[in-house]
Amino acid sequence: MIQVTLKDGSIREVEQGTTIAELATAISRGLAKVAVAGKVNDKMKDLSYKLTENAAVEIVTSDSEEGLDVLRHSTSHLMAQAVENLFPGTKLGIGPTIAKGFYYDFDSEHVFTPEDLALIEKEMSRLAKEKYSYERREVSRAEALSYFGERGEGYKVELIEGLPEDVPISMYTQGNFTDLCAGPHLPSTASIKAFKLMSLAGAYWRGNEKNKMLQRIYGTAFAKPSELEDHLFKLEEAKRRDHRKLGLELDLFSLHEEGPGFPFFHPKGMILRNALEDFWRQEHRRRGYQEIKTPIILNRSLWEQSGHWDHYKENMYFTEIDDQDYAVKPMNCPGGMIMYKTKLRSYRDLPLRVGELGLVHRHELSGALHGLLRVRNFTQDDAHIFMLPSQIKEELIGVIELVDSFYKVFGFEYNVELSTRPEGSMGSDEDWETATKALQEALEDKGIDYKINPGDGAFYGPKIDFHVKDCLDRTWQCGTIQLDFQMPEKFDLTYIGEDGQKHRPVMVHRVVYGSIERFIALLTEHYAGAFPAWLAPVQVRILPISERHHEYAKALVSRLNDLDIRVETDERKEKISYKIREAQTEKIPFTLVVGDQEAESNMVAVRRYGQGNAGDKMTVEEFIALIQEEIKSKKVLKVSSEKA
Repeated sequence: MIQVTLKDGSIREVEQGTTIAELATAISRGLAKVAVAGKVNDKMKDLSYKLTENAAVEIVTSDSEEGLDVLRHSTSHLMAQAVENLFPGTKLGIGPTIAKGFYYDFDSEHVFTPEDLALIEKEMSRLAKEKYSYERREVSRAEALSYFGERGEGYKVELIEGLPEDVPISMYTQGNFTDLCAGPHLPSTASIKAFKLMSLAGAYWRGNEKNKMLQRIYGTAFAKPSELEDHLFKLEEAKRRDHRKLGLELDLFSLHEEGPGFPFFHPKGMILRNALEDFWRQEHRRRGYQEIKTPIILNRSLWEQSGHWDHYKENMYFTEIDDQDYAVKPMNCPGGMIMYKTKLRSYRDLPLRVGELGLVHRHELSGALHGLLRVRNFTQDDAHIFMLPSQIKEELIGVIELVDSFYKVFGFEYNVELSTRPEGSMGSDEDWETATKALQEALEDKGIDYKINPGDGAFYGPKIDFHVKDCLDRTWQCGTIQLDFQMPEKFDLTYIGEDGQKHRPVMVHRVVYGSIERFIALLTEHYAGAFPAWLAPVQVRILPISERHHEYAKALVSRLNDLDIRVETDERKEKISYKIREAQTEKIPFTLVVGDQEAESNMVAVRRYGQGNAGDKMTVEEFIALIQEEIKSKKVLKVSSEKA
């Protein structure tokens, strides 16, 4: 007998040679039905793996991320089998899993078309119903080379030759198909019921442009058909909500070949942007922040002193002034250091909280650019807090509370990651340990769940990252809090302590939006362009039914303008139904229809975006009270991606 330690810490005695599948059945028949693989001492194994010694064993189920990965990798093998059946002579590249799916690269004389994907799916369904077992076999290097060499599978031969001598080589067979693979896989193809082939692309073998271009087929798979259906719906919904598309339709911003990665904001986009910035200023003033502005271009010596020249140079833009090297700032922090040093600071001045809506420029590869989500110039809502060591915990908690309050306004849930020391970082082990522990304690004091993201901290300190979740369950990294012992040392920042001596302050770098541009992209997609009233570029559109109602409409416009409500009127000679549809298309929060009855009784017929009502009659005073309360409270109507 051997002892097996389960995930919950309990210990079971089983016979030597018991398979993971048999262990799952012994634990629970329900567990056995959803088991797809196992982890033995943290190493993934097939359900057919035999336990021969004491070990820690975890049953991997189809509803877990690891289980889904096993399902998708097994589906990629099924797709390759279907391709070989349909297109004889096709040579195999690789078929790994990726986020939300999988792909397989093929070398085929046949040029795959979108129409082929349906044929391949049909063949995959047929093969799945055959309930072929995924059978694993470990082989010698010589046997593997002989097997794939005889079949002309040169790509597999190359992969085998590149493996270290001590790595075991395994092959998996289902039916008439065999592939080189480390596994694990499902027990059989019978479990593959919900999959979809998504797209085609070209891909150089092993990502090297000197190698042959192969044909790549992308696909996805889920444990249940309902999960696949939900995923496909969200993909279509994401296309509808694409901020690049909506940015043009709503006249918010544009991107041009004359400046790749440098967005142009239109008047309506500036209204949205200014509303976000005004809210940022208001909330930061309330919390004791002072606003500053630092130059966009500073000389090389400053960036050498900060460490950016050594650690971030490849992402920076440079110029020359008076025969000296200068850099366009990729970050705002060095300017904040200079500002701090303009006068002698006392412990009584700390904490000093200074914020900056600072325009920064970073070199991004052209292939990485993506609307407002990945640009080359953007405005960071930066702030730096200079503090005493004794103030670290209180200030960190204050920033966490600030970020939380912002995201609640927009209706966002979020996840938190703690990113630790990366390679090539600055500073001592002691400083990094102290900083990381301080961030952990602040999160734990607030009762916030978080996960560790090893090695993803800034080069000068660990950080807390906030990943907001939108209505399609996508996550976006926005806010961050970085605790820094290095910059104060680099710039020789000091304060006079109670003892009359000079001491070194500690710094926090933090952003809430992250980048104004990226946050606008996120909001546009989250709201599908239907911004809440306080953010909407046009809050009210007035629609007079005929020319004789124009004067009343103009009087309403004047009154609403005086109250700082963003309003416009549509006086075109079009049918009122057409003008209502246009206002809906432009996603204007409130449309006021005015005719004889409204003009005579000082009333308006109010239509809300998306509600499709005939127009609630109310007095002008009632409407003003309604919209002012909605703007003041920053009310967010329910954001949904539910299927119609």
